[in-house]
Amino acid sequence: MQLQLQLQLQLQLQLQLLVELYTPWTQRTAMPLTQLDPHAALIVIDLQKGIVAYPLAHPAEDIISRSAALAQAFRTRNLPVVLVNVTAAARGRTDMGPRNLAFPEGWDQLIPELNQQPTDILITKQRIGAFIGTNLHAELQQRGITQLFLTGIATGSGVEATARSAHDHGYHVVLITDAMTDRTLETHTYSAEKLFPKLGETTTTEEVLKRLEA
Repeated sequence: MQLQLQLQLQLQLQLQLLVELYTPWTQRTAMPLTQLDPHAALIVIDLQKGIVAYPLAHPAEDIISRSAALAQAFRTRNLPVVLVNVTAAARGRTDMGPRNLAFPEGWDQLIPELNQQPTDILITKQRIGAFIGTNLHAELQQRGITQLFLTGIATGSGVEATARSAHDHGYHVVLITDAMTDRTLETHTYSAEKLFPKLGETTTTEEVLKRLEA
């Protein structure tokens, strides 16, 4: 009897592993957001004219419309909206060679669809992430922010770097994965599946909007 019970338990475990292996990631992680903190903020990464014009894994229009809807919902709840743009890059040597810092005119301008408001926090960065070399942490601390929701481009660079710093600073990080994208689907998927669960919670625009409207 005991041997039979052990065999049954082993079989159940193997079945669970097979289900986990072959279930699409979007279904495995479709979990409700744990909670919406009273002091939460939205950070929109690098939705500027020069970047949304790149070839992207997902339609830029979708990322823009979802981020804009989230921004408006946060403003309606009197929750801070942080709009981030990038104007330069770190100068360290890389295998890809030196960065081209001679951006064309208007490249760094935020897209009008975000409907920037006087109450928004504007962060201009010169690094991949939005924390290093900026006053972002100070602005958030001044407002007592404990939870950060992230959207933008690109998933595996600006968004991921900002999420890592936010996690290290002790914020509760929420990554809205259908409101971000990257140059390739592989990069986006790897960050969303393998890295983001270690840095915070992953969710969807619809789920966040429901929480904000509740």
